[in-house]
Amino acid sequence: MTTNVLACIDGSSYATTVCDYASWASLRLEAPLSFIHVLDRENQQPKGNLSGSIGLGSQEHLLEELAALDEKRGKLAKEQGRIMLDAARARAIEAGVSEPATLQRHGELVETLVEFEPGTRLLVLGRHGEESASVYAHLGSHVEQVIRALHRPILVTQGEFSAPQKIMLAFDGSATTRKGVEMLAKSPLFNGLELHVVLVGADTDDNREQINWARDTLSRSGIDAHAAIVAGEVDKALPQYQQDNGIDLMVMGAYGHSRIRQLLVGSTTTAMIRSARVPLLVLR
Repeated sequence: MTTNVLACIDGSSYATTVCDYASWASLRLEAPLSFIHVLDRENQQPKGNLSGSIGLGSQEHLLEELAALDEKRGKLAKEQGRIMLDAARARAIEAGVSEPATLQRHGELVETLVEFEPGTRLLVLGRHGEESASVYAHLGSHVEQVIRALHRPILVTQGEFSAPQKIMLAFDGSATTRKGVEMLAKSPLFNGLELHVVLVGADTDDNREQINWARDTLSRSGIDAHAAIVAGEVDKALPQYQQDNGIDLMVMGAYGHSRIRQLLVGSTTTAMIRSARVPLLVLR
């Protein structure tokens, strides 16, 4: 089965960032690119049920008008989605992507993405949805649900696009993060880029052995790898290292066996993505 880079496009101002990172990944992976726009039925529903407020005599007529408005709203949302998809496709072609595809579906976002999971090599989506007002606003309501539901790498974007040059992998020596190292070593996504493997913890013999294994595994694959052990709390130490070293993109395993596990369980996910100020690639 052909596996694609799948990018979620919506009506937010950050859709161009999703488009640009998806195009970058598609070109580096030499994988086909597909853009998808999901018409969420829940978001198309009118707020509240007005039928109980409609007086006798006019009730039937006004309910018919409401139904007509709902139909018109649905058609407009579909047309808006088509325009956004066409714009994303044109932008990707301009970036050098060959024949990007576009898809539009009705339904719930997470369920739709799970349906497309078998053909997805990498999912790209924005940290913000259409309702976000700030580039550092609250984590989009669907992002954590998507991370939990899918078993594919997920690139959560934010800010403006900048082709990554320095990558940071959060490593804790667990089976999950060791698998992540091996995954990155085989992937062309980071070929020629500088990759920092960072372990938050004490500078012990065991931790040095673990992180040296990660660095050596990546170096053998031709990746410019650097290893660092830093002290502190994970959700503070990693963003600080990112800022101090000019990291463009962070990579983490979805689940580990240390404190890093907390980062994708509950509210700490929000704090991590918000404080990092850079895109986050979640490995599953």
